[in-house]
Amino acid sequence: MLVIGLMSGTSADAVDAALVEWPGGTATRPFLLRAYRELPLGRSEQARVHALAAGEVDSGEAMRELIDLDRILGERFAEAAMAVADAAGVPLDDIDGIASHGQTIAHHPEVGGTLQIGSLALIAERTGCRVIGDFRPGDMAAGGQGAPLAPFFHHAAFAVSDENRLILNLGGIANITWLPAAGDLDRVVAFDVGPANSLVDGVVELITEGAEAMDRDGARGLRGTVSQTFLSELLRDEYLSQAPPKSTGRERYGRARSAEILAEWRSAEPQSSEDDLLATLVAFTAEGVARACRDWLPGWKGVGERVLVGGGGAASPGMMAGLRTAFPDCRIDAFDPWGVPADAAEAMAFSLLGRNTLLGLPNHIPQCTGASRLTVLGAIVGSG
Repeated sequence: MLVIGLMSGTSADAVDAALVEWPGGTATRPFLLRAYRELPLGRSEQARVHALAAGEVDSGEAMRELIDLDRILGERFAEAAMAVADAAGVPLDDIDGIASHGQTIAHHPEVGGTLQIGSLALIAERTGCRVIGDFRPGDMAAGGQGAPLAPFFHHAAFAVSDENRLILNLGGIANITWLPAAGDLDRVVAFDVGPANSLVDGVVELITEGAEAMDRDGARGLRGTVSQTFLSELLRDEYLSQAPPKSTGRERYGRARSAEILAEWRSAEPQSSEDDLLATLVAFTAEGVARACRDWLPGWKGVGERVLVGGGGAASPGMMAGLRTAFPDCRIDAFDPWGVPADAAEAMAFSLLGRNTLLGLPNHIPQCTGASRLTVLGAIVGSG
């Protein structure tokens, strides 16, 4: 089956599109990534998403802005789907489905709700394909947190019989999937650890007054020195000590939290540079992941374990250096040598979830989200 997966993460900087060829039955291997494309979102579009997600839009305009962005992002998702099909040389008529995660605007598992936008109906209209979406609400309806969902793909793509594997995705948020040797789905553990790039990006945007949206190649952080005192304060974050299943996002680790941290830094560390703050935030992510492994992963030894890293953080020398400091006795690799390009992984994950929806097969891991039962996530729009 040929299924396009579409993903836009908490950074809201681009739509990732992956066209994957999957087996037509219950097996997930072998699979083939036929093409991957990244469609950048405009800075104004990104800023509008962040402002809406942060609650910064005037209450009288918020609903209109939500509707407008739903339409705009639907167009962008459709463009990304058509671009990746064209890159693979595959006519849209041959595509079995397009699976769209959408753009998260709000995620509040404490009240059982989540919201992703990017009109599914518009994607279906522009492409003429069946479109599968609304994955997270289905998990929440079964009592789960709606996240993380990518562990279903991690198990399908990376689980092996002869070694434990830790799958670490470093997007805006850091999340981990623990795959014990032998590939037993019932023993998989996964959850959102805390911030990855979201706080670093937020601080860079603040200190450059919007001129930069990220610490490109981790250059600023690599120039800095970690403040152990400030790091210790950051690690007191109550979310880190919360037992899984758990999930989080920009509502907790977004622009407002970045501004708070920057103000706290300038008060507590007046003699230190902002590069030092960025180095400390990278260390916060890495140490948060290390503590999560020690605290919540049954069977984690911390010595000789294989750690596979995906997401934007896998391309950051600073973040990878921070991980090697936090995991000195582990084997750390990017996803890429193991058959899954790090940048494409999340779009590939939703391609698999969409394939399973079309086949009527389960496509989540209940113990990872807290759902009460195994079910088939996703709603189908359009007839293809």
